[in-house]
Amino acid sequence: MLDIRLNILSLIGVYSLCFVAWLSSENRKIVPWKLITWGIGIQFVMGYLIFIFPVSRIAIEYLSNIINFLLDASEAGARFLFTGLFVPPFTGKLPVDPTNLMNPETGSIDLSYIVNPKTGFFNKDRIETGFIFAFRSLPQVVFFSAIITLLYRMNAIQPVVGAFAKVFKKTLGTSGAESLSGAANIFVGIESIVAVKPFLLNMTRSELCAILASCFGSISSTVLGMYSGFLRPTFPNITGHLMAASLLTIPACFVISKIIVPETGIPETMGMIPEEKEDPNVKKPSYMDSLIVGALDGVKMAVGIAAVLIAILGCVALLNMLFKNLADLAISKDPMPLDSAANLFDVLVFKLSLNLAIVFRFIGEVFKVVTLNNIFGLLFLPLTFFTGVSLDPAQVWQSSVLIGQRLLQTSIPPYIELGRLSREGLISNRAMLIVSYVLCGFAHIPSIGIFVGGLSNLVPSRSSEVSAIAWKAMWAATLATLMTGAIAGVFEFGSPDVIGTAVK
Repeated sequence: MLDIRLNILSLIGVYSLCFVAWLSSENRKIVPWKLITWGIGIQFVMGYLIFIFPVSRIAIEYLSNIINFLLDASEAGARFLFTGLFVPPFTGKLPVDPTNLMNPETGSIDLSYIVNPKTGFFNKDRIETGFIFAFRSLPQVVFFSAIITLLYRMNAIQPVVGAFAKVFKKTLGTSGAESLSGAANIFVGIESIVAVKPFLLNMTRSELCAILASCFGSISSTVLGMYSGFLRPTFPNITGHLMAASLLTIPACFVISKIIVPETGIPETMGMIPEEKEDPNVKKPSYMDSLIVGALDGVKMAVGIAAVLIAILGCVALLNMLFKNLADLAISKDPMPLDSAANLFDVLVFKLSLNLAIVFRFIGEVFKVVTLNNIFGLLFLPLTFFTGVSLDPAQVWQSSVLIGQRLLQTSIPPYIELGRLSREGLISNRAMLIVSYVLCGFAHIPSIGIFVGGLSNLVPSRSSEVSAIAWKAMWAATLATLMTGAIAGVFEFGSPDVIGTAVK
């Protein structure tokens, strides 16, 4: 049901996020009003084209279908390696729950549930493996890395990047290096910084912050398929929307980063777009070599993603186990009552034990609700509210927990959880749309090492400055992705064409 109050709340949220950024600014006396006006204006125009204008909205759907076609193709290699049992063809239907092998009468495992009674043989159609992340998502990272590298070798992406860079430079007034790096971030990740490597040494602090914020705020095409795979069954157009979100976030990153770290110098590339110079003495790799190199780079990225998830989720579980043990103190028992013949020492010990039991019980009651998800959910609650996800407190809290999860756990666990909530009908389409836009980025702590390390390796003499700016850039990217979600909320009027039609 359409509630125009939510669209108004999202509109207020766009400017509220700018105010939050201003509160954390290095210099509140400098406010880049022109950049803010143009940056938000570009987002409003793009939001109208994505959600309202019929021609471009249909184009988003076609873009989703094209990229989904690539996603389906990407699973061919994974299916060859892991068989169709673990990588079944995508049908568009909602996944079913794994077959329950527990016999309800005996309480024991009964393998007859996956045996065809007519033949007596194992029937794979009677068991559903579900969505196994390692088999379904990580191979897509390898495939898309190979495809993007090949497209770059064919010079198919560079003209598009150059066009976006010119638009950003002309409208936002950003330097050529910032504009080029931001435009490249729509398609690639940390690799976008390489395009402006010759200018990094003399860049201003504001430029470095803007470039890093663009890296944190957008996603690379190599992980686009992985994110969309979590929501495709209930959000068929998700792939095109993730591309749109990545594009929307770049002007948002420029707006927020320039508020937090205002430009006080004169950038070296102001008024020009740097051109990548090719060394004529270096032979270009063949198309096949580019494809293979891209695939090998994708393997490194997939392994890195798996390693980070194992480490981070393990640490999160460890902390939550600690919280659970503290919560168990709530059931601590009072000491046994004293008899009438107790001496003074026993009375003192009894009173001390009683007081400790009361303290432990209080601590336990507190930690019954203290988990990392709840802590970060509480921190992001005001910001999530202003994106306009819902007026229902339960929906706002649920969305805030998902958005808060990203800060420490990356976007992958919250996207998986968002897909589950959507399949089970526990989250509204509006909340799912806005949260999916907000989560579309690398604005999380695990990315600090990747982006800071990558940029510091290119300019070792400024590594300490880069490390200091990185936290401001991540904060800017976090606010920028929230702004992207708010823009989606402004133009979301409940049209089913935005989500697409899922196969039931």
